Amino acid sequence: CLIDETACLFPESCMLNLMNRKDSIQIGAHTRVRGECRTYNPSGCIKIGSYSFIGDHTRIWSAIRVTIGDRVAISHFVNIHDSDSHPQTPNQRRLQMLEIFSGTTFSMEGVSMAPITIEDDVWIGFGASVMKGVTIGRGAIIGAGTVVLKDVAARAIMVGNPARQVGT
Repeated sequence: CLIDETACLFPESCMLNLMNRKDSIQIGAHTRVRGECRTYNPSGCIKIGSYSFIGDHTRIWSAIRVTIGDRVAISHFVNIHDSDSHPQTPNQRRLQMLEIFSGTTFSMEGVSMAPITIEDDVWIGFGASVMKGVTIGRGAIIGAGTVVLKDVAARAIMVGNPARQVGT
């Protein structure tokens, strides 16, 4: 990983970089990470800006790209995933599972993926989920347990499953 010298990875954090390229996970200045960052096929990349916080048991998993801005507060047990991880068709899932259990690099063929962008000054509450293809606008608040399936406007306050705007 590329980690700024002022950043802090707490003992409970986990960096699992299956891309085997240092620049696949980048942590900015003064950022604090207690959660997990995982990159995998085909081109996983996680970039976290400066002065951000990633809470314990939070999972940021990337098959293509997750970009997190500056001064972003992500609470505990948050899930951020830029792919569905598994194909939709049973045949493709069966083949992928056989690859996984054989210990080889597994195919992401048939897996839906789209990049995630979380802009500056966002706050994401505990237990929230941010799904593939979403952009969360600057200064937005995502309430605890919220499931974000669509883009969020700047400074919007979102709650529920699926997320709905309740204020600004």
